[in-house]
Amino acid sequence: MNKIKVFTKTASLICAFIMLTALSGKTSPAPGVSSLGFAIQMGAFSELGNAERLAAKLQNKGIDAFYYRKDNGIYAVRFGDFPSKEKARAAAERLVADKIISSFYIAPPKEIVFSRPAKRAPIKSDSRQVVRQEQANQAPDSTKPVSDNQKNFRKDRDMGVIAARTAERFVGIPYRWGGDTVVDGMDCSGFVRAVFSLCGVSIPRTSFEQYRTGESVAKSDLQDGDLVFFGASEDKINHVGIYVGSGRFVHAPRRGEDIRITAVDESYFEKRFIGAKRYF
Repeated sequence: MNKIKVFTKTASLICAFIMLTALSGKTSPAPGVSSLGFAIQMGAFSELGNAERLAAKLQNKGIDAFYYRKDNGIYAVRFGDFPSKEKARAAAERLVADKIISSFYIAPPKEIVFSRPAKRAPIKSDSRQVVRQEQANQAPDSTKPVSDNQKNFRKDRDMGVIAARTAERFVGIPYRWGGDTVVDGMDCSGFVRAVFSLCGVSIPRTSFEQYRTGESVAKSDLQDGDLVFFGASEDKINHVGIYVGSGRFVHAPRRGEDIRITAVDESYFEKRFIGAKRYF
């Protein structure tokens, strides 16, 4: 009889825990995805080529570095996933001692670099029928004030939206990933990884590994921040991009080409669509 009472009490506690977890509204990263620790940021380059060369130099040393354009138009290079600020600083100081960099900034975990869309001119179409960037349909007007509650909501519950807005910031920038040793398909997955890193999230490096993590999403249920994958089959994925709404995704088409926005249902990609995954 006592065993029955203990079992009943345990079951009740488990049910209560499940209900509290559901009511809390908090979300966790998908398996294979983790929160990023401290990162090292360096450089304040007005010329893209300078940021590109520093990133390539670090990449060729085995450092997973990437570059991005800040709101003021200046380019910066970032890398790392350190468990503490002290370890990040020690790594940065070694780079200074080796005369690879002259100054640095330690980026804290969960730092949101971009949360609202940038003001951009319409994107010109190309042979792959790139669609225009209709930012007004994707997020609130960036000229309007955002309340603290709205900011917290975006940070805590809408990381997909933040990832999409961050991806849009790369549009128009030529992107090269992996230094001189880059392989086919790495630029696109490297770009995706860079975007998620700026959102404080670490995901696998290759498109094949990225497809093996996250929650599967139907094409009809795509939301901002989902990754869309393309290829000959699930075992032969060779392209990935970030969905940004209205049937469009941002991606790095080929090595050295500009990051661009393309329709998921554009004929070339529609034929090669493999699936989509969600990570938040």
